[in-house]
Amino acid sequence: MKPGKSGLQRVLAALGYSRQGLASAYQHEAAFRQECWLALVLVPFAFWLELPLDHTLWLVASMVMVLVVELLNSAIEAVVDRIGPEHHELAGRAKDTASAAVLLTLLLAVLIWGCVLWHHFLS
Repeated sequence: MKPGKSGLQRVLAALGYSRQGLASAYQHEAAFRQECWLALVLVPFAFWLELPLDHTLWLVASMVMVLVVELLNSAIEAVVDRIGPEHHELAGRAKDTASAAVLLTLLLAVLIWGCVLWHHFLS
Protein backbone atom coordinates (compact mmCIF):
# COMPACT_ATOMS: atom_id res chain seq x y z
CA MET A 1 0.00 0.00 0.00
CA LYS A 2 1.46 3.34 -0.95
CA PRO A 3 1.96 5.94 1.77
CA GLY A 4 -0.36 8.91 1.86
CA LYS A 5 -3.62 10.06 3.29
CA SER A 6 -5.91 7.65 5.10
CA GLY A 7 -9.32 7.69 6.70
CA LEU A 8 -11.28 10.91 6.51
CA GLN A 9 -8.36 12.79 4.91
CA ARG A 10 -8.35 10.29 2.04
CA VAL A 11 -12.12 10.62 1.54
CA LEU A 12 -11.91 14.43 1.54
CA ALA A 13 -9.01 14.36 -0.91
CA ALA A 14 -10.94 11.99 -3.19
CA LEU A 15 -13.94 14.33 -3.10
CA GLY A 16 -11.66 17.19 -4.09
CA TYR A 17 -10.23 15.20 -7.00
CA SER A 18 -13.74 14.31 -8.14
CA ARG A 19 -14.80 17.94 -8.02
CA GLN A 20 -11.74 18.86 -10.08
CA GLY A 21 -12.61 16.14 -12.59
CA LEU A 22 -16.17 17.38 -12.98
CA ALA A 23 -15.00 20.98 -13.36
CA SER A 24 -12.38 19.97 -15.91
CA ALA A 25 -14.85 17.92 -17.94
CA TYR A 26 -17.33 20.78 -17.89
CA GLN A 27 -14.66 23.28 -18.94
CA HIS A 28 -13.03 21.21 -21.69
CA GLU A 29 -15.74 18.88 -23.04
CA ALA A 30 -18.59 20.42 -25.04
CA ALA A 31 -20.58 17.18 -25.08
CA PHE A 32 -20.40 16.92 -21.28
CA ARG A 33 -21.59 20.54 -20.94
CA GLN A 34 -24.51 19.87 -23.28
CA GLU A 35 -25.49 16.73 -21.39
CA CYS A 36 -25.22 18.58 -18.07
CA TRP A 37 -27.63 21.22 -19.32
CA LEU A 38 -29.96 18.54 -20.64
CA ALA A 39 -29.89 16.82 -17.24
CA LEU A 40 -30.45 20.17 -15.51
CA VAL A 41 -33.71 20.48 -17.46
CA LEU A 42 -34.85 16.84 -17.53
CA VAL A 43 -34.17 15.79 -13.92
CA PRO A 44 -36.41 18.49 -12.37
CA PHE A 45 -38.96 17.73 -15.10
CA ALA A 46 -38.93 14.06 -14.03
CA PHE A 47 -39.85 15.09 -10.48
CA TRP A 48 -42.39 17.65 -11.69
CA LEU A 49 -44.30 14.92 -13.52
CA GLU A 50 -45.17 13.32 -10.15
CA LEU A 51 -44.70 9.82 -11.51
CA PRO A 52 -44.40 6.75 -9.30
CA LEU A 53 -41.03 6.77 -7.54
CA ASP A 54 -39.60 3.88 -9.55
CA HIS A 55 -40.43 5.65 -12.83
CA THR A 56 -38.82 8.87 -11.61
CA LEU A 57 -35.73 6.97 -10.55
CA TRP A 58 -35.46 5.34 -13.99
CA LEU A 59 -35.60 8.77 -15.63
CA VAL A 60 -33.00 10.28 -13.30
CA ALA A 61 -30.73 7.22 -13.44
CA SER A 62 -30.71 7.26 -17.22
CA MET A 63 -29.51 10.87 -17.21
CA VAL A 64 -26.84 10.14 -14.60
CA MET A 65 -25.64 7.18 -16.68
CA VAL A 66 -25.25 9.43 -19.72
CA LEU A 67 -23.06 11.76 -17.67
CA VAL A 68 -21.00 8.90 -16.20
CA VAL A 69 -20.33 7.31 -19.58
CA GLU A 70 -19.47 10.71 -21.07
CA LEU A 71 -16.93 11.23 -18.28
CA LEU A 72 -15.37 7.83 -19.02
CA ASN A 73 -15.32 8.66 -22.74
CA SER A 74 -13.58 11.96 -22.01
CA ALA A 75 -11.03 10.22 -19.79
CA ILE A 76 -10.23 7.66 -22.48
CA GLU A 77 -9.87 10.39 -25.10
CA ALA A 78 -7.57 12.41 -22.83
CA VAL A 79 -5.30 9.44 -22.14
CA VAL A 80 -5.14 8.48 -25.82
CA ASP A 81 -4.40 12.09 -26.82
CA ARG A 82 -1.71 12.29 -24.11
CA ILE A 83 0.14 9.32 -25.59
CA GLY A 84 0.70 11.11 -28.89
CA PRO A 85 -0.90 13.06 -31.70
CA GLU A 86 -0.10 10.55 -34.46
CA HIS A 87 -2.89 8.30 -35.67
CA HIS A 88 -2.76 4.72 -34.43
CA GLU A 89 -5.37 2.09 -35.20
CA LEU A 90 -5.71 1.02 -31.56
CA ALA A 91 -5.99 4.61 -30.36
CA GLY A 92 -8.71 5.28 -32.90
CA ARG A 93 -10.50 2.08 -31.93
CA ALA A 94 -10.38 3.01 -28.23
CA LYS A 95 -11.82 6.46 -28.90
CA ASP A 96 -14.48 5.14 -31.27
CA THR A 97 -15.51 2.43 -28.82
CA ALA A 98 -15.84 4.93 -25.98
CA SER A 99 -17.91 7.18 -28.24
CA ALA A 100 -20.13 4.21 -29.11
CA ALA A 101 -20.69 3.63 -25.39
CA VAL A 102 -21.96 7.21 -25.08
CA LEU A 103 -24.25 6.70 -28.07
CA LEU A 104 -25.71 3.50 -26.61
CA THR A 105 -26.27 5.19 -23.26
CA LEU A 106 -28.02 8.12 -24.94
CA LEU A 107 -30.22 5.70 -26.91
CA LEU A 108 -31.03 3.84 -23.69
CA ALA A 109 -31.98 7.13 -22.01
CA VAL A 110 -34.25 8.03 -24.93
CA LEU A 111 -35.85 4.57 -24.75
CA ILE A 112 -36.41 4.84 -20.98
CA TRP A 113 -37.84 8.36 -21.23
CA GLY A 114 -40.02 7.34 -24.16
CA CYS A 115 -41.41 4.26 -22.40
CA VAL A 116 -42.06 6.05 -19.11
CA LEU A 117 -43.72 9.05 -20.77
CA TRP A 118 -45.74 6.79 -23.11
CA HIS A 119 -46.95 4.78 -20.14
CA HIS A 120 -47.77 7.91 -18.15
CA PHE A 121 -49.55 9.91 -20.84
CA LEU A 122 -50.93 7.40 -23.34
CA SER A 123 -51.94 4.33 -21.39
